[in-house]
Amino acid sequence: QLQASGGGLVPAGESLRLACAASTNIFRYLIMSWYCQAPGKQRELVATISTSGSTTYADAVKGRFTISRDGAKATVYLQMNSLKPEDTAVYYCQGRSAGTYWGQGTQVTVSS
Repeated sequence: QLQASGGGLVPAGESLRLACAASTNIFRYLIMSWYCQAPGKQRELVATISTSGSTTYADAVKGRFTISRDGAKATVYLQMNSLKPEDTAVYYCQGRSAGTYWGQGTQVTVSS
């Protein structure tokens, strides 16, 4: 029920915007998050946005990444600026309400 897109290969210092589209009938009830998983590492929480728009971020991305949501489009975004090689990972979106839903993941590769 979640479809992620927007990954790619960029040089360090550049930007990417990830998008995650959800089913319109449930989106407003979902707390939405982005996670990342680098090779050989556990999946880590990057950012979360509540149903009311409150946001939280991992320390590593504060000031560089911005999570937002568009109710009309039932989509959550992750604007990623000043990308670093250590941001390289597969990024997953997650929606939570009574249940938990995952998107399929999108690869972000940042070259040095």
